[in-house]
Amino acid sequence: MTAEEQDLTHVPRHVSVADVVFNVVRGGLIGLAELIPGVSGGTIALIVGIYERVLDSGNHLISGVRRLITGPDRGRGFGEHLRRVDWWLIIPMLVGMATAVLSLAGIMAAFVTDHASLSRGLFLGMVAASVAVPLLLVDWRTVRGGRVPLHLVVFVLGAVAAFLLTSGGSGAVVQDPPLLLVFGAAAIAVCALALPGVSGSFFLLVIGLYAPTMQAIDERNLTYIAVFALGAITGLSLFIKGLHWLLLHFHSLTLTTMAGLMLGSLRALWPWQDESGAFLAPGGDAGVVALMALAGALVVGVLVVVDRVLTRRDAEFDASEQGAHESS
Repeated sequence: MTAEEQDLTHVPRHVSVADVVFNVVRGGLIGLAELIPGVSGGTIALIVGIYERVLDSGNHLISGVRRLITGPDRGRGFGEHLRRVDWWLIIPMLVGMATAVLSLAGIMAAFVTDHASLSRGLFLGMVAASVAVPLLLVDWRTVRGGRVPLHLVVFVLGAVAAFLLTSGGSGAVVQDPPLLLVFGAAAIAVCALALPGVSGSFFLLVIGLYAPTMQAIDERNLTYIAVFALGAITGLSLFIKGLHWLLLHFHSLTLTTMAGLMLGSLRALWPWQDESGAFLAPGGDAGVVALMALAGALVVGVLVVVDRVLTRRDAEFDASEQGAHESS
């Protein structure tokens, strides 16, 4: 079996109405995260338990299109990969993402701008609590001896890299940006969908395209949105194959690196900063900000628990179905 045919996880056989509804909610949360500088959609995908399933589906979609174009078995190969896509996850998730982005872009831009310390406090709590999620996905029983220091090294390197990447302040807003710049920026920023700890919105903020992009979405500028979407699809299709390969062959190291990236990205979410991104001392709203951070952490905890309950139920259903099939 080739790398592009292997999956990181399995697709649940049992899909209930609750699963579909929760997948819409999951997509909405991922879309919401992509609107917030400093928060990664990949981080949310990890928290709600669909990260590896989304990567598997993306990998099959890309492989299917490639087989359709290059062959040798164009139609059959394309169909084989499409059948392995987790459509009961992908379609509701995309519906949730699109709904959140189109309906909340203006609101979130105003919230982040007008209530900077409160919004950062909320997201700081969410991301801080979620650092543990990829570490819990590592099977530490397989990490022994000399591999333990290596995991520590990649964790630290990931944290340092994310800290440095998020140390730049906001760039000057680009007025009427050229479409080629929009395409290239989208291709890079969208990689945050696949890489926890790296915020696509923060990248747009640094290069001065965050405000124009939020404005284009809020005003339904279809030309801007179409070019941005095309750049995003291009960037994601190139990036997702490599990340899928890393998780397939270096699962624990890749997850540990992701945890480091998420930890380092907290630098962008310190609630009190000036316009250049430099840290300021806590202000008079420190108590309220602390409560917002606690609320963010609790939200993550609830999402993780709900995901665990649904995952356990699906696993039990699949096991009972398989047992009934074998006995018959």
